[in-house]
Amino acid sequence: MGVVRNVLDEGLAGLDHNFVTARLEDLVKWSRSRSSWGASFGLACCAIEMMGSGASHYDLSRFGMEVFRASPRQADIMIVAGRVSQKMAPVLRQVYDQMMEPKWVISMGVCASTGGMFNNYAIVQGVDQIVPVDVYAPGCPPTPETLIHAIETLHQLIEDGEIMRRRDANNGGAAVEIHEIPAGATTSVSIGIR
Repeated sequence: MGVVRNVLDEGLAGLDHNFVTARLEDLVKWSRSRSSWGASFGLACCAIEMMGSGASHYDLSRFGMEVFRASPRQADIMIVAGRVSQKMAPVLRQVYDQMMEPKWVISMGVCASTGGMFNNYAIVQGVDQIVPVDVYAPGCPPTPETLIHAIETLHQLIEDGEIMRRRDANNGGAAVEIHEIPAGATTSVSIGIR
C-alpha cells in the first residue's frame, strides 16, 4: 500500500528506481515530448510567422503538434508571440494558470522576450516577468524555422529531463536561448537523439 500511496502523491517520482521504472520514466518523457499541443497567444506580427509555421509549407504536425488549441486546458506549450501590453498581462497569466501540468512557455520574438523597441510604460519589458519562460526564440519577427527550432529544442529538453533540472536551478523557467535561423536556411534537426 505504501508504493501505491507514493505513486498517487508524487507520480513517477514516488516509485523506487529500478530497471522497469527507469524505462517507464523514459517512455513518459518521450511521449510528453512528442505529443505536445500549443496554446497560441499571438499578439503582434510574430503571430503571423507562428501561423505560417503551422501551415502546409512548414507543417508542425510532423512534430506532434497537429493544431493550436483554443482552450488552455488542452494545451501544454504556450507560445507567446509578440509584445505583451500591461492590459494583456493578467489575461496571459490567467491562460497560463489554466493550462495543464507540466506546461512550458516559448517566448517568440524580441518584443515578447525584452519589450523590443517599445521601451515605454504600456508594454511589459519581457514576458518572463509574468510567466516562467523555458525557451527564447529571437528575431523581429522570428522565421518559422526559428520557431520550429525552439519547439524541437524544447522537445529535446523534455525528453532528456534537462528542463526540470534547469527549472529547479532557475527557480522558474528553463531560460534556454537559441539562435535565429534565417528564412529559407536548411538545418539538420535531431529527433530523439540523447
